[in-house]
Amino acid sequence: MRPKVVVSAQVDPVSLATLAPYAEVVVNATTQPWCRDELIDRARNAFGIISFMADAVDEGLLQRCPSLRIIAGALKGYDNFDVEACTRHGVWLTVVPDLLTEPTADLTIGLLLALSRNLMEGDRLIRRGEYAGWRPVLYGTGLRGSTVGIAGMGAVGQAIAVRLAGFGCRLVYADDRPLSADDEVALGAVRFSMEGMAAECDVLILALPLTDQTATLIDRQFLSRLKPRCLLINPARGSLVDEEAVADAIEAGRLGGYAADVFAFEDIARADRLKEIPPRLLADLRRTVLSPHLGSAVETVRNEIVAEAARNIVDCFEGRTPRGAVNAMSSTTGPRR
Repeated sequence: MRPKVVVSAQVDPVSLATLAPYAEVVVNATTQPWCRDELIDRARNAFGIISFMADAVDEGLLQRCPSLRIIAGALKGYDNFDVEACTRHGVWLTVVPDLLTEPTADLTIGLLLALSRNLMEGDRLIRRGEYAGWRPVLYGTGLRGSTVGIAGMGAVGQAIAVRLAGFGCRLVYADDRPLSADDEVALGAVRFSMEGMAAECDVLILALPLTDQTATLIDRQFLSRLKPRCLLINPARGSLVDEEAVADAIEAGRLGGYAADVFAFEDIARADRLKEIPPRLLADLRRTVLSPHLGSAVETVRNEIVAEAARNIVDCFEGRTPRGAVNAMSSTTGPRR
């Protein structure tokens, strides 16, 4: 009987071609994610799973899927995956660290421009049949001469900085690990503390991973220190912000607007997360721009992400350390036999 690899989301079959010599591949045929029990049922005797953002891998799943050797994440941020549990069970956990950077940075600029220039409200005005030619309405915020802060200057933060270079804005950043002096010059970025950026920025962009230290980093206290009418852009993780506090700050006029591609309810490993997008954020059509986790939703990119996840599984089949491994195996932990 051939080994089985389960793919938990609908994908282009061509991106899985490298697995054909090694395994029977079972792919979710719908655009809806499998529920936890269905994923476990399908993966109970599987060699590997190609997992996506809607999945969570924990002790319970691993216990019920004893044949697993690898969880290949078609993603970069793995906060919904229990790395220690995978290691204890002798299961590789892999990610795709580089392929999401450029499309996420592109989308970030799109969110910023849509929010700052009232593009969504302008679109709705036209569709309502209210456009009769130019009127002095929907004036927004330009980027030239503004101060834009980036919280987190990893690969995504730096890619965003590169894209902002042509807009004539002053660029500052906060990160526990400073850039080299040469990189700061090349990007035109000056390092600040988070508190310093709060007081200075006209726009604040979040490009941080979700950890216990960064969860709800943007809370009521931080929002109260932001420069009045600052725009907040979140293409990173929903739980970086207190979404109810963001809604309060918008209603009070302290925050100029919020654009997000990610939401706290998606961070399914966090028991304290909100279970839905706050209705007040959905209702505010003028000062919010919300997109459904489109950061890597470029067809060619998504196909390459899945293909890279498949290559990680091929590495495992061939007895190599998978190229995108997050965890390390010792002789006592595995991999499983």
